[in-house]
Amino acid sequence: MMEKKHSVTLGKKITLGIVLGILLIGIATVLYTYEKYKTSLESQLIETGTGLANTIAAQVDPDSIDEYLASGETDDAYYETRDRICTIVEKNNIEYAVITKPTKEGFYYLYDTDDSDEAFHLGDFQEYYEGAFLDNKENFLAGRDIEPIITNYEFGWLLSILVPIKDSDGVVHGYVDIDMSMDKIVSMIREFALTEIIVLAIILVLMAVAAATFANNKLAKPINKLAEATGNFVSNRDLATGDGEIITLEGMNTGDEIERLYDSVRKMEQDIYSYIRNLKAVTAEKERIGAELSVATKIQEDMLPNIFPPFPENKSINIYAKMDPAKEVGGDFYDFFLIDDHHLAVVIADVSGKGVPAALMMVIAKVILKYRSQGGGAPEEIMEYVNNKLCESNNEQFFVTCWLAIIDTVTGEAMSVNAGHERPAIRRKDGKYELINSKHGLPLAAMEGTKYRHNEFKLEKGDSIFVYTDGVTEATNSNNELFGEERLLEALNKDPDASPDEMVQNVRKDIDEFVGDAPQFDDITMLSFRLEDEK
Repeated sequence: MMEKKHSVTLGKKITLGIVLGILLIGIATVLYTYEKYKTSLESQLIETGTGLANTIAAQVDPDSIDEYLASGETDDAYYETRDRICTIVEKNNIEYAVITKPTKEGFYYLYDTDDSDEAFHLGDFQEYYEGAFLDNKENFLAGRDIEPIITNYEFGWLLSILVPIKDSDGVVHGYVDIDMSMDKIVSMIREFALTEIIVLAIILVLMAVAAATFANNKLAKPINKLAEATGNFVSNRDLATGDGEIITLEGMNTGDEIERLYDSVRKMEQDIYSYIRNLKAVTAEKERIGAELSVATKIQEDMLPNIFPPFPENKSINIYAKMDPAKEVGGDFYDFFLIDDHHLAVVIADVSGKGVPAALMMVIAKVILKYRSQGGGAPEEIMEYVNNKLCESNNEQFFVTCWLAIIDTVTGEAMSVNAGHERPAIRRKDGKYELINSKHGLPLAAMEGTKYRHNEFKLEKGDSIFVYTDGVTEATNSNNELFGEERLLEALNKDPDASPDEMVQNVRKDIDEFVGDAPQFDDITMLSFRLEDEK
């Protein structure tokens, strides 16, 4: 048999939450007041100790310190000073007091108020030992003020106050070091903390009782009533179709948020079934749109050349291209076609925006480009014609970056026009890929009447060209880093002798490894061309 699941009631959860909240606030309050009380007592003791240390310092003639340490001999004045210091120590509950002179190696003792056999005598020396005194070595040597030191060693809690002994010129000749017991303060702090904890416990018990009563009467009972009513409502409905008789919930009059929740549930019962009916229609429409986008994707793929090799009879042309849209359809496109027997037109372009609007602009731009290119003429004439045609009905203010080249596959002579597109990469036979710096014009459809200028270059047999859209260089990883031109060149030059189709695949592999799990935000289009020897 299955064990019955034990659940904690809402009233208990609310009570527990209130108690935990009060407990956290109480703990924070105890810690705060404890720290303030502790700081206050310590400050009072430090103030008292500093005054006493200064009183002792006033008993010592600064100039006599060096004289006594140099001679190593005592006199009546020495013992009179020590007696005054010991009197101050005894009458003010000072545990211990010494006067020392710090040096680079340690302390030389002048006066010690300890009467035991372990007391230090005039001229005794002690090295700096691990702890606060060694940490303050530089301050001692520089004659600076030393912060009070609180320790808990074999002698219990002690507060050490160190005051410099200065002459009339402000020169430090030594230090007064007094130790004051903190046992009484520690005891007072512990008693204060214990009292606070007891008070907090009493408050917690009282608040727990009050919270339990409030949670049960004002929250748990009304919510359970609401849950029972909504459960009945759901069980008497056909949720699958939205049909069935509407059951009115029993009224509730609590005058608070629960009553408003009840009113919202009553309204929700009317809305749920309307939503279910509408959802069927929306789902059907979404499936229809998905099917149409799938067809649009296939149409766009078919519009781009996708049979390789495209000109099997022309052995000098070795070309491969691929477009991966960021959405179902994209704004990137490429094209290549023969204008005559030995002039090859190569196009790659990127329409601003993404999705269906960009794809429609892409279709228009591609058709006009191919139509005008096949009519002949220089690349700049073709681009000027296409630009003006696209400007005629560009109400949505799209623009198209484009690179167009016309290559003589016999001589290798080529002319290109760059309308705001990415820099192409060229590789000479047996060399490495490099980016071409050439004249750029405005993107197509940006401004009517734009003039373009062509760039001339020549390809030898075995030379290659790689063109791409900004989706390559702007591919972004999870750290918001761009793939960039440098990584593109590294990818191209890993295997510069790779065939055009292998080259496109190699670059795409490097992009995928760089991007990782980050989503693709832009269309990625690449075209690789190599002028081959026809033999």
